[in-house]
Amino acid sequence: MFIIFNEQEQLVPIYVWLPSKDHLDETCLEQALNLSNLPFAFKHIALMPDTHTGYGMPIGGVLASTDAIVPNAVGVDIGCGMGFIHTNVPARLLRETKTPNGNLAQYLVGQIMRDVPQGFDHHRQKQKSKFLAKYPVEKLYNYGNKNLPTLDEAYHQIGTLGGGNHFIELQEDEQGMLGIMVHTGSRNFGYKVANYFNRLAKDLNRKMQSPVPPQFDLAYLPLDTKEAQGYIGWMNFALDFARENRRLIMERVQTSVFSGLERFAGIKDIEVLMEVNAHHNYAALEKHFGKKVWVHRKGAIRATKGELAIIPGAMGSYSYIVEGLGNPDSFYSASHGAGRVMGRKEATRQFSLAEVLADFEAKDIVLGKKRRGDTAEEYYKAYKDIEEVMEYQEDLVRPVLKLLTVAVIKG
Repeated sequence: MFIIFNEQEQLVPIYVWLPSKDHLDETCLEQALNLSNLPFAFKHIALMPDTHTGYGMPIGGVLASTDAIVPNAVGVDIGCGMGFIHTNVPARLLRETKTPNGNLAQYLVGQIMRDVPQGFDHHRQKQKSKFLAKYPVEKLYNYGNKNLPTLDEAYHQIGTLGGGNHFIELQEDEQGMLGIMVHTGSRNFGYKVANYFNRLAKDLNRKMQSPVPPQFDLAYLPLDTKEAQGYIGWMNFALDFARENRRLIMERVQTSVFSGLERFAGIKDIEVLMEVNAHHNYAALEKHFGKKVWVHRKGAIRATKGELAIIPGAMGSYSYIVEGLGNPDSFYSASHGAGRVMGRKEATRQFSLAEVLADFEAKDIVLGKKRRGDTAEEYYKAYKDIEEVMEYQEDLVRPVLKLLTVAVIKG
């Protein structure tokens, strides 16, 4: 970790979990400097080792604030995060067990793709959801506004994967045991909330003649305003929606996997040894350095001492289950993944579909994807080396499990 601090140009320092400035791209550094000049920034800014350019704030960035909340410091996929279960089943059974539709891994990929909509697809029928049925949505700020989500939308979106870097993976740990990992968030639901309140923040900042330049794209809501409290209410709903979305997907995937193992491999007594479900795009009121502050984690996980969390690698690479070390300098945070080194369009220019599929075949990975033309967007070579990322944050987390992809479903 190194520190960037020029007292003539910054209000607070920037703590960076990388070897040097050379590891930061120019725009990412510029965005971090913008954060360091926010009048409500508390103590310092923290950049995780997977950090890269985002919209307004770097992905892999952590901002603690005293008097304001910043929608763009959470991002458009509010509550994006990870779910994971670890089992006592040998993962080799997925490769070795035969079914009428290929090996068990291939069969399960097809079954999961039928059970869980991917990409822009939603459920055609409203889903049953005790969570949505009980949530007091009508009490949220300005509910009913055409630019905010509706409960009907939520019923059709819950239990859907989405696209981009979201995935469902069947994985194998270093002892050969099976794990299941889900990466998704609040879908279009959180996207609407983020955009609505970012526009409100821009309008409010213009009226109050905010000291934060508009070109920073860091419009904020003062905590003593109804707009800020409104955002917090909607954000928390989106966070709960995202967590329930992952839980529901995991439930359906687990049912498919466990029934497939029983039907084709005769495995009945399956135990879930570990379960984790956590966000990496959110803001929360926490106590740090003796003060209650709003910690914005945009592409960063919470890693308090002893807390289990998930750090996925890129498609076809390794992923990690980690235990937090509770480092106060990172505001008890760590990276949320490997971090991109190139944009999606650049990745499709540099890597062909044939190259990616050949890599998967060599690694014996089953890919489930309806539209394969954009597969290279999430190729592991478009991301940082996950092993280096883990090395740079040895003072933030301790690896518990190292997981390799057996099969992956992408939107």
